[in-house]
Amino acid sequence: MKIKILTLFPDMFNGFLSESIIKRAIDNNVVDVEIIDYRIYSNDKHNHVDDTPCGGGAGMVIRCDVIDRAIKANCGDSSYICLMTPQGERYNEEITKELAKKDEIVLICGHYEGFDERVRGYVDRELSIGDYVLTGGEIPAMAISDSVIRLLDNAIKEESYKDDSYFNGLLEYPQYTRPVEYNGKTVPEVLLNGNHKLINEYRLKESLRKTYLRRPDLLENRVLTKEEERLLNEIKKEEM
Repeated sequence: MKIKILTLFPDMFNGFLSESIIKRAIDNNVVDVEIIDYRIYSNDKHNHVDDTPCGGGAGMVIRCDVIDRAIKANCGDSSYICLMTPQGERYNEEITKELAKKDEIVLICGHYEGFDERVRGYVDRELSIGDYVLTGGEIPAMAISDSVIRLLDNAIKEESYKDDSYFNGLLEYPQYTRPVEYNGKTVPEVLLNGNHKLINEYRLKESLRKTYLRRPDLLENRVLTKEEERLLNEIKKEEM
């Protein structure tokens, strides 16, 4: 996969691309990440990419002609172009899975007061990582890139993410490690007995419990299996 990130602040990505799983995925040719400073597509002698808002108002607005030239220079027929904006649809795991299947995604980072409205006509999708405003789109672009890269083949082992929160529509079950006892708190016995059938049932039940207590909205549209229905009924009685 190819990921291109269009930004005015390319140095913000230095640490992100040079550490941990992301660096390993790049080194192993799982993904190619290209950071593009779209300031070079300004036709202004001072490389301005923004201008004052028409009609007046505070701040500066990123020009549509600059973004248009940047897209034309860096995107092809296989490019899936996403605009980082707080006005976009809320990013989630299902969108992550969609993006992970693309050959090339392009993430455009805004700044200042945002983009000229006409920029929206040049992109395939607008994405937001939450109902709040950041100083720019760089952090959302990192978050989206990270979530996509970890799903790519050979980035991490499949078993490392298939039980993650949201991947299967539920929050992840509780995890424990050694020491078995610490400050009077112990690892649940079921996880120590080696009975994998009971362990799997425990994990499913606790995953359902966390989801029921913390994010019941995730269960509203979920089609439950008979086992999940049984376990969820047990949970509701236990939590009464």
